Amino acid sequence: MPPILTSLIVLGVIGLIAGVLLYVAAKKFHVYEDPRIGEVEELLPGANCGGCGLTGCHAFAVQAATADTLEGLSCTGVDEAGMNRIAEIVGLKAAPARKRKAVIKCSLSCEVRDPRNVYDGIRSCAVEASLYQGESDCVYGCLGCGDCVRACPFDAMSIKPSDSLPTVDLSKCVGCGKCVAACPRHLVELYDYDPARPMVWVACSNRDRGPVAMKECSVACIGCGICKKKCTHDAITITSFLAHIDSSKCVGCGECIDPCPRHSIATNQRKRMPAQ
Repeated sequence: MPPILTSLIVLGVIGLIAGVLLYVAAKKFHVYEDPRIGEVEELLPGANCGGCGLTGCHAFAVQAATADTLEGLSCTGVDEAGMNRIAEIVGLKAAPARKRKAVIKCSLSCEVRDPRNVYDGIRSCAVEASLYQGESDCVYGCLGCGDCVRACPFDAMSIKPSDSLPTVDLSKCVGCGKCVAACPRHLVELYDYDPARPMVWVACSNRDRGPVAMKECSVACIGCGICKKKCTHDAITITSFLAHIDSSKCVGCGECIDPCPRHSIATNQRKRMPAQ
């Protein structure tokens, strides 16, 4: 028998045996996966942001397909219609999702920043924060290196060249919390969001006493309590010389904004809500 023919026969037999072995192995080690998992995962953004509290989109799809209820389970990157579709796929009732958006608790822009030095190292807030207090006297303010921007999987944040502060595109932000974890100075917070009412927050994180804070930043909160007195919804507290607005209580009336002598309170819109 010609050597070439012998080689072809041997290779064919080896291929046949390998195919049989692979078939047997595939059958033996086959793991069944609910087809609904794939259907649910196709509706998810695929960013694996962890905003749902799970490790990623696949874990969310598995949880949705195997859960007895969707209560407390929602994807921050999927709208109400999407969650209703997921609920339809798994045969459950969709729970109302809690919408949240990121806000920046700092107003230390170029206009009010009084730089004492210039940082010339790696452009990382985490690195800069570990080395020294920053370029200004305020040890609580934004460092402007953009760690939060790079952490956002939805391209919802950017650094404004005009003042080196991060800004949030609310139309893209899904409230996943990646930016919150990335900020070494804890200047990003997730606020409850309702498109029918303004969001109002204290754009400052300075916890120094009033006279010191005033020297450090011209728009620093000094904890004077005027905003707290103006709020009729018990949404504002003063702790460590710093005001904080509870977004779950705030109705967006804006009555605290103009009375603030330091202009430390920000809003995503100036529309006033009727008093309640």
